Amino acid sequence: MKQTAFVTGADRGLGFALCAELLKRDWQVFAGQHQPEWPDLATLASQYPATLHVVTLEVRSVESAQAAARSVAEQTDHVDVLINNAGVNSPTTLRPIREPQDYAEMQRMYDVNALGPLRVTEAFLPLLARGGLKRLCFISSEAGSIARSERTAEFGYCMSKAALNMAVKILSNDLSPSGYTFRVYHPGWIRTYMSGVKNMEATFEPEEAAARAIPILLGQQENEGELVLLDHEGREWPW
Repeated sequence: MKQTAFVTGADRGLGFALCAELLKRDWQVFAGQHQPEWPDLATLASQYPATLHVVTLEVRSVESAQAAARSVAEQTDHVDVLINNAGVNSPTTLRPIREPQDYAEMQRMYDVNALGPLRVTEAFLPLLARGGLKRLCFISSEAGSIARSERTAEFGYCMSKAALNMAVKILSNDLSPSGYTFRVYHPGWIRTYMSGVKNMEATFEPEEAAARAIPILLGQQENEGELVLLDHEGREWPW
């Protein structure tokens, strides 16, 4: 039986690269698609027709998350790894407090970045319960570290990632005794489309970031029972 993963935000950027990396490792992959007009997943599916399955997913919707889980359950009886990758940022929320704030965009970021993973985790928990790894992965950011924060703006993104970290802590408190394991991961500065256009000033191409991420997301930790925020070099960040 192939090991099976579900990846959110799989249309492009890191999510797409994570799917491609898992497929190279002979995993069965279910890819959460939010932008069907973006062609990359269809191209990848033509290369891996037996092991890549594209599933419609809007992480801001409970109904969509539940429908995605039902779709996956029709094709497999288990999910070993859930990678909550979908995330957004916005150039209109980079303003310091002396400038007018875009609260609507902040709320959108919170809905996607913090509540989205919670909706998906809730929907997929029955499939994860039947998986071998029971691994829950969350793509977070150094931006969510309160102890290391040096920013003077970017309220929406930083606050949404700090909220995500707290959500994972509560999930870990509840689910770890039942054998679930967790990864909270900062992948570095990636050339992605989180703000709508590809950020070419960033450090890593998505493919490089995914190659660094997969060993940490799938591998064992020495302190497996302890929840830690790790970066792309395996360094621990303070909460």
